[in-house]
Amino acid sequence: MWFGLTGRNASGKTTVVDWLVDNGYVATSCSDSIRAYLKAQGKEIHRENLIAGGRELRAAHGPAILAEMLRDSNSNVENLVIDSIRTPAEVEALRERPDFRLIEVQASREVRWSRLQSRARDGDPTDWETFVAQEEAELVAADESGQALDATAALADIVIINDDDSETLREALELLLRPAES
Repeated sequence: MWFGLTGRNASGKTTVVDWLVDNGYVATSCSDSIRAYLKAQGKEIHRENLIAGGRELRAAHGPAILAEMLRDSNSNVENLVIDSIRTPAEVEALRERPDFRLIEVQASREVRWSRLQSRARDGDPTDWETFVAQEEAELVAADESGQALDATAALADIVIINDDDSETLREALELLLRPAES
């Protein structure tokens, strides 16, 4: 089974990836392709450059390029989780595999802001206004090379609400794998 993850910043996608890895999945990310591109360009890796690099790659090679690269380079991996799916074209490229399912991880803006402040990752916004502005810019793409989180989320096969604690999330994830084990 291949799972792809989409969701807004600090919704809990990385926690879901970590849990799936602990349960036998191999993890990768659409952002890994962008990171390699930025390194080859000699550019610093931070949120703004990741967004810009993704737009550049999509503009040059089509809106599905990041997912196509991952799909092709991981074709022999049986259980894979792909983080950072941000466009409908990426979802469609991955759906060429019949075992692909898109998961949207949702959490309220307030919960995500609190998590973001707690984790204090490099590149995370440090004020509410910047957090909201960054999020709004990622929701709807101006063209095919931009991020389109709303349109991508609309394609989700599975939605996980992650406004609670880690135990509640773990219980939801156990249900996610139960059918695959029977």
